[in-house]
Amino acid sequence: MSSLSYAVSDSMTMLRRNLKHALRYPSMTVSVVAMPLVMLLLFNYVFGGALGTGIGGTPTGGGAYIDYIAPGIILMAATSGALSTAISVCSDMTEGIVNRFRTMSVSRASFLTGHVVGSVIQTLLSIALVVGVALLMGFRPSATPVEWLATAVLLVLLILALTWLAAAMGLIAKNVETASNMPMPLTFLPFLGSAIVPPESMPTGLRWFAEYQPFTPVIETLRGLLMGTEIGNSGIIALAWCIGLTLVGYLWARSAFNRHAKR
Repeated sequence: MSSLSYAVSDSMTMLRRNLKHALRYPSMTVSVVAMPLVMLLLFNYVFGGALGTGIGGTPTGGGAYIDYIAPGIILMAATSGALSTAISVCSDMTEGIVNRFRTMSVSRASFLTGHVVGSVIQTLLSIALVVGVALLMGFRPSATPVEWLATAVLLVLLILALTWLAAAMGLIAKNVETASNMPMPLTFLPFLGSAIVPPESMPTGLRWFAEYQPFTPVIETLRGLLMGTEIGNSGIIALAWCIGLTLVGYLWARSAFNRHAKR
């Protein structure tokens, strides 16, 4: 077998290991899935009346507030997986299992690859659950099959970017408690974008931040694909952010892992 074949085989083994851990210890997965669902229920049923009236329903005019917030909550579900990634990577690094892997004939790249791919799969399942609940609550997207495919591609790119960033955070964290706190800004940053209300309704300084932070163009692209609203240049900006963050996260994670190996 070639070195690439060994790397792929070892990565698949690490992926199975991480998925089995998620099944055996589901509490973290459940908590990660529960948060976006709670947000969806909270903002639609508790705050939806006031907020929906304030923005005139959906951007397409007069629709249910669920049609406006569902794309934002879907993005929140994509960010929530970063928490479990950082914790699981840090746990492996601090408990000594990585040192055990280094004594075996295992591809060095497979450890991080297994964590990242496993987290992407779990996060996609979480998003599917959020979409299903949103549909039960009255979410009515007008997307065509091609637009659904484009939505899935964008979400995968975003999850990949956030997962690499979270993996890097888990590698540099001194303990699991620190690792659990580091990705929290990624989870709550969509609140300071257009996930819940349009940036136009915000004060000037906050509006500027909301318009130029990375999650707002992603949300607007998702909303445009799913609900048929105007996307403009948000799609290109969203792709640029996703690709850029993926490269930063990957290089950061690889550098942190290599530094740890030299200790």
